Amino acid sequence: MTLRPIGLVLVAAAIAGPLAWLPGIAEGRDAVALFSQYLGMSALIAMAISQLIATRVAPVEWIFGGLDRAYILHKWLGIGALSAILLHDTIDAEMTGLGRDTLLVEAAETAGEIALYGFLILVVITVATFIPYRLWRWTHRLMGLFFAFGAFHYLFILKPFSVGDPLGLYVAAFCVLGLAAFAWRQLPARMRPSRRYAVAGLETAGKALAIAMTPAGRPLRYRPGQFAFVSFDGGEPHPFTISKAPGEDGSLRMTVASRGDFTGRLGGSLKVGTPVRVEGPFGRFLRTRSRTPELWIAGGIGITPFVAWAQAMDPRDGPAHLFYCVRNEESAAHLEELEALAETLPNLTLTLHASHELGRATADTILQATKLDPADLSIAFCGPEPMRKMLTEGFAARGVSVRKLRYEEFEIRSGIGLTALAAYLTDRMKPARRAAADGAG
Repeated sequence: MTLRPIGLVLVAAAIAGPLAWLPGIAEGRDAVALFSQYLGMSALIAMAISQLIATRVAPVEWIFGGLDRAYILHKWLGIGALSAILLHDTIDAEMTGLGRDTLLVEAAETAGEIALYGFLILVVITVATFIPYRLWRWTHRLMGLFFAFGAFHYLFILKPFSVGDPLGLYVAAFCVLGLAAFAWRQLPARMRPSRRYAVAGLETAGKALAIAMTPAGRPLRYRPGQFAFVSFDGGEPHPFTISKAPGEDGSLRMTVASRGDFTGRLGGSLKVGTPVRVEGPFGRFLRTRSRTPELWIAGGIGITPFVAWAQAMDPRDGPAHLFYCVRNEESAAHLEELEALAETLPNLTLTLHASHELGRATADTILQATKLDPADLSIAFCGPEPMRKMLTEGFAARGVSVRKLRYEEFEIRSGIGLTALAAYLTDRMKPARRAAADGAG
């Protein structure tokens, strides 16, 4: 599963849009300065699209093929926009004969500097995943504010065209889009499309917390495998997969592992009756109901969509084998529930793999345990990214096409590979250090 081509094409076309007018403006002007101005415009367009993705409005998923994929694009648009802004600031964009500086122009210059340094700080906080989610979430709200400074800079800075020209109106439209998207995200949850729920029960599921919720109004309509953004007692929204198939009573269940500052405190802060706002549903991690054998691989709390899939299974569906990877049996969430479903459903098989006893699960160990033929296999995976990459390589070596492995991004907030780069450089330096130590000895 990847970003839909239509989404990438639309984004690329939007960012390249100003190039349609620049040749007509370039005659007799400094081409380098004009290129710098294009970089500034492209950064504004990229940030406006990024702000639109953050609204989570329904068309976003359709255009980009799932909110998890859209959020990855959201991250890279921000990084790309920052790179363009840094180049725009480095390459002199000033042109002669455009008019004289006024207080408004000077204010626009200052706004541009504020936007530059603001974006720089926020992007660093975003990609530094060791920074607590709560701090990142709070600072991320400022992204729209710095975008507003950037829009002000564009509207009132001296440039070789006016805002009323076609090019000026084109970029100004994206400024309005970005500001409107930012304003939308600042609205209270009750003013955005959401559903009211209340906590109905709390119980331990392995080493996770299962939170049952009942609707306090019209219930959420969703499909097994989807997730929602949940705000407990008016707090910040967090994304959680719904670990329960849809039912007639409209109730929901989220199974949450303690993996950060927010989720670590959640169990002590919730009680029966706590009000909840649910925004969604989101996600395209849906069962295809293929007649060919299906292999579902869950890593840790990645079991949550498969619990909903299993509950929604029909005995007439094609066969599915759920391979559940955990550290030990005690940490397995909803294990008894899954075992009962596997006993009841003739087309569902469950295999529990405890890595503490059996070692790390690989493509080979999974195929050996399930006795499935890789030549005729559809694979769905939910779990940590390193595990997914390792299994993808392993199954590819066994002839399973990457296109047959579907997955949902386990982390909406992700880095840019700095940790992996540091580990790679450290490994590369070890032989040199050993050689230096041997020479010194």
